Amino acid sequence: MSKIQVNKLHSLTGHNDCIYALTEGSDPRYFYTGAGDGMVVEWDLDNPKDGKLIAKLPHSVYSLAIDHQRNYLIIGHNFEGIHVIDLNENKEIWSLKMTEFAIFHITVVGDQILVGDGDGVLTIVDISSRAVKKHIKLSSKSIRVMDVAVEKMHLALGLSDHSVKILDLAEDFKPIANLKSHTNSVFALRYSPDESYLVSGSRDAHLKFWKTDPYELEEDVVAHMYAINFLDFREDGQLLVTCSMDKSIKIWSPEERKLLKVIDKARNAGHGTSVNKVIWSSYSNDIISISDDRTISIWNLGLEQEI
Repeated sequence: MSKIQVNKLHSLTGHNDCIYALTEGSDPRYFYTGAGDGMVVEWDLDNPKDGKLIAKLPHSVYSLAIDHQRNYLIIGHNFEGIHVIDLNENKEIWSLKMTEFAIFHITVVGDQILVGDGDGVLTIVDISSRAVKKHIKLSSKSIRVMDVAVEKMHLALGLSDHSVKILDLAEDFKPIANLKSHTNSVFALRYSPDESYLVSGSRDAHLKFWKTDPYELEEDVVAHMYAINFLDFREDGQLLVTCSMDKSIKIWSPEERKLLKVIDKARNAGHGTSVNKVIWSSYSNDIISISDDRTISIWNLGLEQEI
């Protein structure tokens, strides 16, 4: 594996509260952030210093998702439901009141918006009719994170009841597996690009690697000092990034299940408080991170010669 050199390209400011939500746009040159200040901001990786305000809402924004087919931005607005922004028109086109609880994660599958909330309910919204199709009560505890295996048509959900639940999207959300190994809330979840395994991260600071055919635990790694808040794969699946309440970002070899690099305040002028989300840009191949310190960082990983 190459030796990794970390270069901090940018530290972006503009939010007035902790930044909780982060997603890449349909055009991956752009990414979007949402924060406790209710602001949703668009950032341009070609000109990252100037953020563009997309929406200003009265409550915190914990979740954002992109409908790639229509170029919509879905905003999870705590205690009010979802707001849908047409990014082509730069305006809100509809909203839907659906829950009194915090919305922690949203994902879009085909013509449906899947919304996970603090009451353990998965709400399925039909985009064309702009209406709720179904509520699925999965737990008495929060749904914190979701990911979709597109080829398998599997939906993985991480919950605050410490479980990872797998549902079959092709069979009307029929349960496939209920994975129990974590000892605290599951905040981070991602299928590998080839869908051969699933990685989960938890408030218990452990990373767990699950094979997906069938779903079985392969490896358990003590990965951080405190809660793992989010994780993402590089597009080619060769590297994995995690972020944590311990203020650090870590780069892993998912094949070897091995730590390759730590990005933190002491070594790299990293974040000063909890790092809440990370994405691996498919546009620039850089890592984008957001934090309770109200800043967004963009990191370039220079890879030295293969050894």
